[in-house]
Amino acid sequence: MNGRGGAELSRSILISDREQRSALATVRSLGRRGYSVFVCSTSGRSIAGASRYATAERHVSAPLANPSRFAQDVANLIAEWKIDLFLPMTEESFNAVFAHSDLFRGVCIPAASADQFRAVSDKKRVLELAASSGLDVPAQVVISAPDAADSVLQSSVRFPLVVKPARSVTQVGGKQLKVGIGHCRDLAELRRTIAALPAAAYPLLLQQRVIGPGVGDFLLIWDGELVAQFAHRRLREKPPAGGVSVYRESIAADESLVDRSRQLLDSFGWRGVAMIEYKMDETTGIPFIMEINGRFWGSLQLAIDAGVDFPSLLVARAFGERVFGPRAYKLGVRSRWEWGGVDYALARLRRNDRELSLPLGSPGRLRGVLSALVPWVPGDRLEVFRFSDPAPFFRETGQYFRRS
Repeated sequence: MNGRGGAELSRSILISDREQRSALATVRSLGRRGYSVFVCSTSGRSIAGASRYATAERHVSAPLANPSRFAQDVANLIAEWKIDLFLPMTEESFNAVFAHSDLFRGVCIPAASADQFRAVSDKKRVLELAASSGLDVPAQVVISAPDAADSVLQSSVRFPLVVKPARSVTQVGGKQLKVGIGHCRDLAELRRTIAALPAAAYPLLLQQRVIGPGVGDFLLIWDGELVAQFAHRRLREKPPAGGVSVYRESIAADESLVDRSRQLLDSFGWRGVAMIEYKMDETTGIPFIMEINGRFWGSLQLAIDAGVDFPSLLVARAFGERVFGPRAYKLGVRSRWEWGGVDYALARLRRNDRELSLPLGSPGRLRGVLSALVPWVPGDRLEVFRFSDPAPFFRETGQYFRRS
């Protein structure tokens, strides 16, 4: 990355969103670069706000429960703190900001347009376009009503299935609703899963489950240029059958996959950061695309530790500097989310493989629990705890026990 002298010192940046670890990684990254970094959260006491690199923190309304109030609260802080650049961290925050774009005309938001963001957040549309970019898509059936569940029997899709809403965050009146995924081993389980979902979750994707490790391609595209790239492999997730990674490792990017990922993003006219999530079929080795996240991802700190400082690169580009990430980064760097690992161990301890929807061949319960509770092995980095900035870990620890 090109040097910038003391230019950052006059820049103020606002970062949103609750307890997002991506927000903490971004605060640390930009604070070390000399920016004045402010934080807003629904609690007013986020892990990012506890960082020594956070200038100040303030409470704002929840973007899910009250998106219009959230947008107004953030706009007020932008005016009060004289913010130059605002970085939302979650899909629901982006949705709220885009829905009230008139409030944010005077501040830089380094992201794609509202239409582009909504398009890549639509899993159905992403998978429809993925094939034209040479990517493999899981076999699936799309349904628009609960009574269509049996149509899976007339298709080539086979159980076990994963049930996904086309959008993870949907609009319901003046609020937003987050909808998770479900795993189904048979038709009876599929019917029960679908019956429990709200009408706003439709259309649903009934996907044949791909068994294998999760792999992420992470790209920063700006002004038609590939600014930076990174890849990691998920080693453990929460919940254990698939979800947020709690332990992951940096790997070499598959250039062919990167090219196809970029081609897919280019079809949306994308600008900004994006994570393209894949599942590697354990039998064939084929990477099947799952979705695109058009924002910073939870494991962002791993990329920074491996040498790809996405937040600093994104902000520098947004401020007009033509910088690029490194041509190579450190491989084999592993990152542990400390309390996420504890949640993984507790889930394995309290529930059996069937209850957790784990595929056949998964590590046994005892092995899974013990491996997750090993505090550190050579090559590991702790995600939240840093000796130079310990307060976020202690705040997260207090919050973890209050929720338990």
